[in-house]
Amino acid sequence: MSLELRHHTDVEPVRQAIVDIHVEVRQRDLGLTGPFYSAERFNERLTGHSSVPGWETVIAYDGTEPAGFAYATPLGPSTRWWSAMTSPLPDGYTVETGKRTLALNEIVVRRPWRGTGVAHRIHEELLASRGEERGTLLVNPKAGSGKVQAVYERWGYEKIGEQQPFADSPVFASMMREPLHRG
Repeated sequence: MSLELRHHTDVEPVRQAIVDIHVEVRQRDLGLTGPFYSAERFNERLTGHSSVPGWETVIAYDGTEPAGFAYATPLGPSTRWWSAMTSPLPDGYTVETGKRTLALNEIVVRRPWRGTGVAHRIHEELLASRGEERGTLLVNPKAGSGKVQAVYERWGYEKIGEQQPFADSPVFASMMREPLHRG
């Protein structure tokens, strides 16, 4: 399979593709319902994430068909990322500079490309050009009966705790990959 991986730092030309893939996968394929998973709420989160300096997405294309995407933002000094942790982290762990931690906000692959390594390729492509020291992400530990979290563990992430960033969101496993780049 020959995929083209395209980087974007402006959300507007790719917003609809990202929202459409998210809805297709989260709602139709995985059956995740409720306000948190609605297209409107996701689009609001996308707007917030993409307004952060340093936001970037990588979209994989199989010909003209988008296969999936990932996007990330660096955590700045005033980030709220760590405020929803259910247990405190060690002193200094949550101090952010805008260059310390990259938050992988979303990684979504459409059904025809799942299980082919596309998600890992998109993930590594997104991280390859980044200068942050470490990467963090949130995963629903129930997703795929724990299989999704296990994938992230194989990619070098470790669970550091749990958080619920929104009142209507699941309680997520909070994971960290340190260092960001694996050599």
